[in-house]
Amino acid sequence: MKQVPTMLRAAVAIVFAGVTCQALATLAPPTPAAAQAQAAKKAAADAQAAKDKESLLASMDSLSTRWRGAAKAKGLTVHPPTPVAAPTVAVTMPAKETGPAGQPNGKLTAAGAAAPKTSEKEGTAAPSKDVKPAPSPPAATVKTVK
Repeated sequence: MKQVPTMLRAAVAIVFAGVTCQALATLAPPTPAAAQAQAAKKAAADAQAAKDKESLLASMDSLSTRWRGAAKAKGLTVHPPTPVAAPTVAVTMPAKETGPAGQPNGKLTAAGAAAPKTSEKEGTAAPSKDVKPAPSPPAATVKTVK
């Protein structure tokens, strides 16, 4: 008698899993209105991100100016800011890498493939200096108390 509810639960679980899989497999493509709304939402987010970046740059400049003025008033040596050709490029330009650094398009270059592979674990590299040495075995001449 106890097997019927267990079997019933298993059957219901299988039916629900099948219905869920079918529902996920047959998702309709977004409607043109939904795609347009999504594009508008992305454009608004991009505009807000650009505005936030400009605000951050202005805040950093004002903080630097305030600090330099206070330092001069206290008699500290203040060096002029380091001139940079385009200081906002690093902040305003998004990262466009498609793969790991030094690997264009995620492909290992010939120079990377030819580089020697070293590993402490595999024994092809010297142990690190910060590795604790293994304890030495007890000397045979030392008498121990049992």
